[in-house]
Amino acid sequence: MKHKDLHKLSGFPKNRLGKIVGYDNDSLKMPNKIIEMGLLPETFFKILYQAPFRGPMYVEFGDEKSRIALREEEGDYIIVEELN
Repeated sequence: MKHKDLHKLSGFPKNRLGKIVGYDNDSLKMPNKIIEMGLLPETFFKILYQAPFRGPMYVEFGDEKSRIALREEEGDYIIVEELN
């Protein structure tokens, strides 16, 4: 697999495979649900849907294909890379 530039999850294109590599430096303000729901480093994911007008994104992640809706502000805390 070829690794690409790092992005915030909130700016990641939909329907592309990505991997969580870590969290923003300001992770002390990060909502606990991000970790509690399993959005951990080395987790693979895909954004299935992005609501218009900066609305929530619907993310599928992990081996179990779990799904979660995240606000854009929550996605700003998650650093990801695109995989091919």
